Amino acid sequence: MTVQSNIPKLETAAVGNSITRLGVSFFPVYLFDNPLPEITTGDSSGLVIEELEEAQVPTLSAYNPTKKPVLVVEGEQFLGGKQNRTINVTVLLAAMGKTEIPVSCLEQGRWGRRWAYARGGSYAPARVRATKQEGVNSSMRMRGSRHGDQGAVWGAVNNVLRNVNAPSPTAAAADADAVYEREEDLSRAAGDLASRGPLSGQCGFVVSCGSRLTALELFGAPKLFKAHWSALIRSHLLERPEGQGRASARSVLALIKRLSLLRWEDSAGVGLGVEQHVKNKHVVAQTLALEGSIVHCSAFTRNGAATARPLRRRNI
Repeated sequence: MTVQSNIPKLETAAVGNSITRLGVSFFPVYLFDNPLPEITTGDSSGLVIEELEEAQVPTLSAYNPTKKPVLVVEGEQFLGGKQNRTINVTVLLAAMGKTEIPVSCLEQGRWGRRWAYARGGSYAPARVRATKQEGVNSSMRMRGSRHGDQGAVWGAVNNVLRNVNAPSPTAAAADADAVYEREEDLSRAAGDLASRGPLSGQCGFVVSCGSRLTALELFGAPKLFKAHWSALIRSHLLERPEGQGRASARSVLALIKRLSLLRWEDSAGVGLGVEQHVKNKHVVAQTLALEGSIVHCSAFTRNGAATARPLRRRNI
């Protein structure tokens, strides 16, 4: 990485009123003047994820059999193969092409026969993604590699499983979703938000747990965000607010403005586009840009990697 720049078009972002469930608030974010070519993503994209012929923990094969670029998003869970994985950085796959993508393992206790891969119903838990991004950012700076700190990721997965009281024989992050079957209020909140879907024109959201801002999820177009809405909601609802109160739209705008002013480290993307990374004492984040427009950005506040409190039942 030899170039530093700002995130393109982030200064155009606008924020709406939040919706709150179980102390977790989602502030809608809108982007303007952010043109993108036709891109597909999510379950209907045709994406095929497979193990390499000689399987490796930190790498998977991604095949795009379509005539449009396919977006694979940092934090998506792919369940199956020899073990469950999550992609380390957002990748835009060229049409009709196969690409090796960098991943982290989300299932410490299995290296078994090759099952077909399928997307998980949730993204990797937000605190696991924050830990993963910390490792990837350090690896990019020191070695130009997108490998994460696998030991730290496993530690974060174990913390999440313990905090939500979800036993897992293979220490799989996906087993944290068992809490949605056990906790009626959590299941109801996730179902309600999933059925609502994003607002018209919404490209992402900023998440707060109580008054503490924890994450930004931003896509370059509303239809890209919509394809990932439910899985992202389920991931962030696993967070447990550690205090009372709510964040304000003003604080959300301040976070976005700070991100837009940072000098990000640029490198060629794994697929199409330019990859950008930044880390300081407040935030760790990554972005994929294409021809001067945002394709995807995810950011986590650094204190968001702290250990979560155990689940407690609360009213919506």
